[in-house]
Amino acid sequence: MSDRPLRIDPETMRRLGYRTVDMLVERLADQDAPLIRRASREEMEARLHRPPPEEPTPYEEVLERLERDVLPFTSRGDHPGFMAYIPSCPTWPGALGDLVASALNVYAGAWMDSAGPSQLELTVLDWFRRWIGYPEDSAGILVSGGSAANMTALACAREALLGAMSDRVVIYVSDQAHSSLARAARVLGFRPDQVRVLPSDRRFRLRPELVADAMEADRREGRRPFLVGAAAGSTNTGAIDPLGELADLCAEEGAWLHVDAAYGGFAALTDRGREALRGIERADSVTLDPHKWLFQPFECGSVLVRRGHLLGEAFTVDPDYLKDAEADAGEVNFSDLGMQLTRMSRSLKLWMSLNAFGVSAFRNAIDRAMDLASLAQERIEERDELELLSPAGLGIVCFRRRFPGGGAEVERRNAALVPALERTGRALISSTRLHGTYALRLCILNDTTRAEDVRWVIDWLAEADAEDGASADHHGRHAPMPTAGWGPDADRLRDLEVCEGLTEDQLASLAGSARTRTAPAGTTLVARWESSREFYVVLEGEVSVEIEGAEVARLGAGRFFGELAALDWGAEYGYPRLATVSAATDVRLLEVPPARFNELFRGSESFAARIRAAIRERLPTD
Repeated sequence: MSDRPLRIDPETMRRLGYRTVDMLVERLADQDAPLIRRASREEMEARLHRPPPEEPTPYEEVLERLERDVLPFTSRGDHPGFMAYIPSCPTWPGALGDLVASALNVYAGAWMDSAGPSQLELTVLDWFRRWIGYPEDSAGILVSGGSAANMTALACAREALLGAMSDRVVIYVSDQAHSSLARAARVLGFRPDQVRVLPSDRRFRLRPELVADAMEADRREGRRPFLVGAAAGSTNTGAIDPLGELADLCAEEGAWLHVDAAYGGFAALTDRGREALRGIERADSVTLDPHKWLFQPFECGSVLVRRGHLLGEAFTVDPDYLKDAEADAGEVNFSDLGMQLTRMSRSLKLWMSLNAFGVSAFRNAIDRAMDLASLAQERIEERDELELLSPAGLGIVCFRRRFPGGGAEVERRNAALVPALERTGRALISSTRLHGTYALRLCILNDTTRAEDVRWVIDWLAEADAEDGASADHHGRHAPMPTAGWGPDADRLRDLEVCEGLTEDQLASLAGSARTRTAPAGTTLVARWESSREFYVVLEGEVSVEIEGAEVARLGAGRFFGELAALDWGAEYGYPRLATVSAATDVRLLEVPPARFNELFRGSESFAARIRAAIRERLPTD
């Protein structure tokens, strides 16, 4: 038996390497490859689920199985028609940089092991710093992506401003903020009542005056405004929050301003992007994702901290077994600036790409993507069949098809367009919701996408007959169910308009978890800015809805309130109460726990449609 069972001789290494690179180039050059090929779990298990071989398998056979059974079942994020989610279109030098880093197993945690790669990372981060206008004493680190960057920033802010965790501090984000902020808050120990999800304005931006109102209310309750999470290129629409105004507010309140620029930050390379991002240089921390608009392979994110020393103070830990690797003056151990001790070098691909093409090539690619998004908007506005819902924001445009009828029918037929477009094999888009309205979402990032691709997609969506595959409400109406075992308001549930279309099981579940509540006239039922999350249906009497002392609505029997606070934004975080609701007369209410509300929202299209209609009507966007 060989004493080096895992070694391969140089000639064989070259042969296998050439064969692998040839396969990669062929796949990348194949213009006829499907944009996306789906497969069921059963099909993939039939192809791949088997015990590992005890004896060697010829490499050619391994590569053949990879080409046949694995690689075809992926999406082609670099396809010209891939306009869904946020596409990825990495450069070849970047991919080769990852090959170098992997083949040589380049460690980038301690200076003593990796002075060269560590200096490359410092160099690349200095480029980023200059692009967004950060000072020389800022610091940063390359991480796996925006999620890790946001968590790193929140952890750094907590250590810098708080030290030990406090249950009195509050985070403020827009309803357009990325879900990774909710995940980071949960992991770091922030409870649901410590994250204020605030409604965005008509341009889908966080409103500084609403943040200020929420902060003032929290201070009155003995809480401390801790952090504002702003977006510089939201995933839904590409919207950029008013960064300068938010920076002013945070400075006044002593709060940390974090800007999630994972999607849009590298637009700073262009003149119009730099103008749109004005104020980002004042943020305490910034997330940037090179694997988005800097065209790098996954995984590659980054976080920059304005007062750079805070990053090291938040993460440095000095165990005895790492004393020999401590950095000398001027050296940087990146393992002291983030969560990873063992970390590969992500700087090689960035450095190789930017040197191979020059910054101007990336600037031109970003400018071109924004031009194509503007072209998409113009095309949408030219077509009477289409309705623009959100103008071109960086590379993203949101719209929908106009159909006869309204409400759920329009949504159903728009939803049918997404899979129907995928079936053409030419393009892929995604969908989202904007203040409760279903939207078709087109994101242009690829440098392979052409103007004719954009025009074709818009025209197809305007003209296609997309009835096949349309989603529908499968819950339907059911015969009256027996009332045995139901609570005192069992007979009323099936008669409530908001409950129409619920199945017998759903009605039973609702009856088993909800409770009735009575209150005399004048009772405050929910107060503005509080963190309670129950959903209410008025069974008898009337309630008054007030904002800053002015009545904005009066709701009678059969009407409901509290849907915004009950709705789960992410990781059990949600809106605070945005209005005060009081009993205008003696009232009897159905009180629904938020968990049951969200279960019904996800499980019944008819229930969800009524809630979304209320959100569109009630959500404050001015």
